Amino acid sequence: MKYFKLISLSLLCLILSFCTKKETSLNAEQLLAKAKTQLNYLLQEAEKANDIPRTLNANREVHWINKGFDWTEGFFPGSCWYLYEHTGDEKWKKAAEKFQAPYESHKYNIDNHDLGFIFNCSYGNGYRVTQNPAFREVMATAADSLITRFNPKVGCIQSWNVDKGWQAERGWKFPVIVDNMMNLELLFEVSKLTNNPKYANIAITHANTTLQNHFRPDYSSYHVVDYDPETGEVRSKETAQGYAHESSWARGQAWGLYGFTLCYRYTQNPEYLKLAENIASFYLQHENLPRDLIPYWDFNAPSIPEAPRDVSAAAIVVSALIELDAFSSTSYRPVIDKILSSLASEAYTAAIGENKGFVLDHSVGSIPHGAEIDVPLNYADYYYIEALTRYKK
Repeated sequence: MKYFKLISLSLLCLILSFCTKKETSLNAEQLLAKAKTQLNYLLQEAEKANDIPRTLNANREVHWINKGFDWTEGFFPGSCWYLYEHTGDEKWKKAAEKFQAPYESHKYNIDNHDLGFIFNCSYGNGYRVTQNPAFREVMATAADSLITRFNPKVGCIQSWNVDKGWQAERGWKFPVIVDNMMNLELLFEVSKLTNNPKYANIAITHANTTLQNHFRPDYSSYHVVDYDPETGEVRSKETAQGYAHESSWARGQAWGLYGFTLCYRYTQNPEYLKLAENIASFYLQHENLPRDLIPYWDFNAPSIPEAPRDVSAAAIVVSALIELDAFSSTSYRPVIDKILSSLASEAYTAAIGENKGFVLDHSVGSIPHGAEIDVPLNYADYYYIEALTRYKK
């Protein structure tokens, strides 16, 4: 079955290549320049507020993270690092350093699994570009905090705490969300930087457990798998941000695709590559994926085709596909071009000076929680800029 899916995906890519042959080739340099111009408006807003922008509220005013712990706090500095890498303009370097500095103390936080998102996207990109040893130390400390949440009986890093809030109401004991795959890059990087395999070993164990338990036979992903922390047994498979427990939440598929692609980069484990290819096949061949390849927030949302799109999922997917294209025998170039062209269109990219400076619009945070629906999101911009940077290289 998996070989049939890969053949079908190859045919899809071939068809798309013919469909887009008459279109002008994608100009990543031009799109990055447009993103830079737009993000400069957002930087001006951030400078005035002295805070990190996350999204726009119902009144289309900037919603700031207010310097509290926020899983998205690394994305705006990360976008600045990418623009500094692209342009060499010191303005973006200074901005990245300024806006990542206030949350450096979060490297000691052991109550949250999002340290990979936060510190790899910001300090990780900063170290990659500048080789500043102080950034490396921040990454290492954050990795030490992150691995305190690893349970060897389960073989995973715990995602959410379950002692209060809506997570407690779900009755979970040790929830692991597919999003957690994205935090493994910090562990792999810190293993390289410190020559200490313990971080990578935990990342690999987490990836192997996720590979075994998170995916259905069609390679769609559950959002949440809850484990018994005493025995490691699976207690339930559910959703938190998708439409239903057995539906396919679009951003969850994106996290899985990106996560297992990066795991293959570090390990060369062919099982990770196969899974990434099969997740891509599920996503790209789904009957409910719109023709412009920008997904609805959930592939099984009841109001399709009126359901909200999730631009953030598309941005994550296309960035992952650019990397997967380098590893796979399947060429993803036609679908990469199609997704990036769609994202860059007027349907999803704001006009210069609008959207308060956010580059993309029409993303979804969590519909079940009534949060951030059809708005810009800082992580949608981050993965779009990352994708353009990867494409250009």
